[in-house]
Amino acid sequence: MLHINKHTKLIKQKASELGFSYCGVSKATFLNEEAPRLEKWLSQNQHGNMTYMSNHFDMRLDPRLLVEGAKSVVSLMYNYYTDKKQIDNHAPQISKYAFGEDYHFVVKDKLKELLAFINESIGEVNGRAFVDSGPVLERAWAKKSGLGWIGKNANLINKSSGSFYFLSELILDLDLAYDSPTTDHCGTCTACIDACPTQAIVEPYKVDGSKCISYFTIELKENIPEQMKGKFNNWAFGCDVCQDVCPWNKFSEQHNEKRFDPSDMFLYMTHNDWQELSEHSFKELFKKSPLKRTKYNGLKRNIDFLKNKQ
Repeated sequence: MLHINKHTKLIKQKASELGFSYCGVSKATFLNEEAPRLEKWLSQNQHGNMTYMSNHFDMRLDPRLLVEGAKSVVSLMYNYYTDKKQIDNHAPQISKYAFGEDYHFVVKDKLKELLAFINESIGEVNGRAFVDSGPVLERAWAKKSGLGWIGKNANLINKSSGSFYFLSELILDLDLAYDSPTTDHCGTCTACIDACPTQAIVEPYKVDGSKCISYFTIELKENIPEQMKGKFNNWAFGCDVCQDVCPWNKFSEQHNEKRFDPSDMFLYMTHNDWQELSEHSFKELFKKSPLKRTKYNGLKRNIDFLKNKQ
């Protein structure tokens, strides 16, 4: 038991040094609670055109199918909150998470470093790193690891500093000391449900992904349905509404990751700059950005959709 506690402490210490705000550990086992919920959500087609969500159903629920002999899931939170804002309030709005460099690369680099450290300091460990990639139910694991509770907007909320975090995991064939889940602190609050522009939070703790602005502006590859006209509150890529109104996010603190810092050129783009954005400018300005996900044509589709609100 001594070496298990020592190994756990080492990993958490290194995670903190690498810039992760929180690190928790849970036992790699089948997610009994999540299985029926996921099955129902998929059967009701609340994943829309995100067909990848229905792939690898068993793997999503059992990390031992992803890493042979897996014993522990290390869950980590990396802060991306910023108080910087786009200067032109009338310009198409971009979600905070996409202000800087793509988090997949930034956080994955940190995870690789953490995995290398584990192999150097503890011994050869079989493990895999996941950053919002692969069939992993990241919020479920973060909750089990005591990093927070899943709020009514289906985001993981930390009592000390809110929900503006990227979640990631290391699945390891290493015995570690497991943390305990925390309690739910949403109470009677319905701020996120009341504020959602498209009523995507269909009931507390349940989001219909196919109604979410993030889905329409990022995931959907075809035309945005006409009935959504005038409901996007100027969001052209993602949406922060349910997080911005969450009372727990008053505790959010500015991140310390330089790679997430937005360029002044981006922040100062006017409404007209966005309307006139060329493919060349898009590639230059967003070459390392999550906005590459929509490609130029997808972003232009979103901007044009906002232009004709009625």
